[in-house]
Amino acid sequence: MRLSRKAWNNVVIFSMLIMIFFLNGIHQKINPPAEERGSMPLFEQQSFVLALGFPGYKIERIGTSWRLSSDAQADWQAQPSVLEALITQWQESELTVTDNPGLPASAALSVAQFWLAGSELPISFQLYHQQQSYYLFARQSQRWFSISKAQAQQLFAPIELK
Repeated sequence: MRLSRKAWNNVVIFSMLIMIFFLNGIHQKINPPAEERGSMPLFEQQSFVLALGFPGYKIERIGTSWRLSSDAQADWQAQPSVLEALITQWQESELTVTDNPGLPASAALSVAQFWLAGSELPISFQLYHQQQSYYLFARQSQRWFSISKAQAQQLFAPIELK
């Protein structure tokens, strides 16, 4: 079977495209992107928080201020300025990325869920405690952060920590 010059050009073009895709895939497998270490913000700088939920509490943005809605048995009450400070604390927090401490999901002390503008699903952070250390697990990015007890108490203000 003989191919015309135009057909051979097409064969060369497609074979080069296949080779480029193959080599690009090999490059990504051989040199995976380095895991970021050090201090890292919990949210992107442009994130716009619409609501924050804790077990028994939900803080919602109403115009330019915040409103707390809670279950009947919940006893934590806060002024709109305190709620805004809590949201700001979360948005400005930079925590140290750490290795997975091997804690089961059922060992979580509490969870915080954030609803952001432009996102369908909430972003979830789980708080863990192990041997005088606190850890925060970001479910979406699958990252573990080490967190001090003081930071944990500030971020999870409605929840009383041990």
